[in-house]
Amino acid sequence: MTSFQPSAGADAAPTSDQVAPHESGPDAPTSVARLNQTIKASIDRWGSVWVEGEITQWNLRGRNVFGGMKDLTSDAQISLQIWSNVLARFTDSFQVGDHVVACLKADYFTKRGSFSFQVSSMKHVGLGAQLERLEKLRRQLQAEGLFDASRKRALPFLPSRIGLITGAQSDAEKDVLRNAQLRWPQVEFRTIHATVQGERSVPEVLAALEQLDADPEVDVIIIARGGGDPQTLLGFSDERLIRAVAAAQTPVVSAIGHENDHPLLDDVADLRASTPTDAAKRVVPDVGEQRALVEQLRSRLTMRLQQQVQHGIQQLEQVRSRPSLRDPESMIRERQQEVFLAVSRGRDITQRIIDRAERRTGELRASLRALSPASTLQRGYAIAQRSDGAILRAPEDAPEGSDLTVLLDGGALRATSRGAAASSGTDDEK
Repeated sequence: MTSFQPSAGADAAPTSDQVAPHESGPDAPTSVARLNQTIKASIDRWGSVWVEGEITQWNLRGRNVFGGMKDLTSDAQISLQIWSNVLARFTDSFQVGDHVVACLKADYFTKRGSFSFQVSSMKHVGLGAQLERLEKLRRQLQAEGLFDASRKRALPFLPSRIGLITGAQSDAEKDVLRNAQLRWPQVEFRTIHATVQGERSVPEVLAALEQLDADPEVDVIIIARGGGDPQTLLGFSDERLIRAVAAAQTPVVSAIGHENDHPLLDDVADLRASTPTDAAKRVVPDVGEQRALVEQLRSRLTMRLQQQVQHGIQQLEQVRSRPSLRDPESMIRERQQEVFLAVSRGRDITQRIIDRAERRTGELRASLRALSPASTLQRGYAIAQRSDGAILRAPEDAPEGSDLTVLLDGGALRATSRGAAASSGTDDEK
C-alpha cells in the first residue's frame, strides 16, 4: 500500500531541507542541519595544516587534552583537542606558555555547531632541541630515582637559619625576606647572591649551594628566582646542579619562576614552591597561627583536665555514698547477729555430738566390762593356764604333773596338775 503524496504545484514552496544554503532566501530558507552539514563538508576539504603559536590552555580530562592556542602577535585564538591515542605518541611534555607548532585538522561538530581543531602532532619551537634534551635528561634522572618521593627530606618546623641563593637585589630576594619576616620576625637568613641566568649561573649557584650545605647552622636552603622564559631558566635544569641538589645533606626548596615554570630543579628539590613568596610561607611558620594554635591546645588541655578532675570527683562521691563507707560499722552490726547465731548453732551441734559420743562410749564400756575376763574373776572364778599360755577348758588339757598358772581376781598362783579328779556329782547335776 502506498501513501498519498500531494503533487508539488508551481506555487508550492520547497521545504527547508531541499534548499542548499547558497540557494536559500526569505521564502525558501535552509535548515540548521543542512547548514551545519554544508559547513562540515567544506571544512573537511581543508585537510591538515601546521600552525605556530603559544599554548594558552592545557586541561587534561580523563586521558584527553582540551586546550587552546593563541597567535604570537595578536589576540587571535583557537581551541585544540588531543585524543589519548595521539597524546600517548608525544615524546615531549607541554604546558601553558610553551611556544609550539602543531599539525591541526579542523573539525566541525554539526550537533552543537561548534568548531575545534584536532591535533595530530606537536613540537616545541626555537628551544625545541634543548627542550628535547632536557626531557631526555628528565627521563634519565627519573629512572635513576632522583625524583622519587621516598628520598625527599622533610623540612624542619622552625629552621634556626635559612640559606638563600638568589640574584642580588632581586624581587625574589625581597619577596622571600619580607614574607618570612612577616610570618616570623626573628627568622635568620644567610643569603648568598649568585647569577641566576647565563653561563655563570650554574657555577655560582653550585658554589653557593656547597657553602650553605656545609654550614651546620643552616637548616634549609631556598634557591629562588623571579621566573623568566624557558631560555633564561635553562641553568636550573643543568645536570650538575640537579645532581648536587640530590646529594646535598640539607633540605632544598626550589622557588624558580611562577606556577607554569618547571625546570628540573623542581623535580629533584625536597619541596617545590610555586613562587618565592610561596617558598617563604612554606618554610617559615606563621607566628600568629602558632600562637593561636598554642592557645587552642592550652584551652583544650585545660578543659580536658577539668573534665578529668570533675569525673574523678564524681567517682569519689559515688564511692563515698556507698553504705559500707558512709557507715562502716553497719556491716559489723549486720554480721554480728549472724556470727552469734552461727557460734550458738556450732556450740549446740558440738555438744550434741559430744553427748552422743559419751553415751556410745558408756555403752561400749559396759559391753566390754560384761565380756571382760576380769568381771568373771571378780565373781570368784579362776582361769587356769598351762606354761605355754593355753587356757584350760577340760581336765584333759592338763595331764598330771603339768605346771599351771591360776589367775584369780587378786593375783596369780602357780600350781601343778595332779590329773583329772573323780566326778562326785549326779548325772542331773552334770
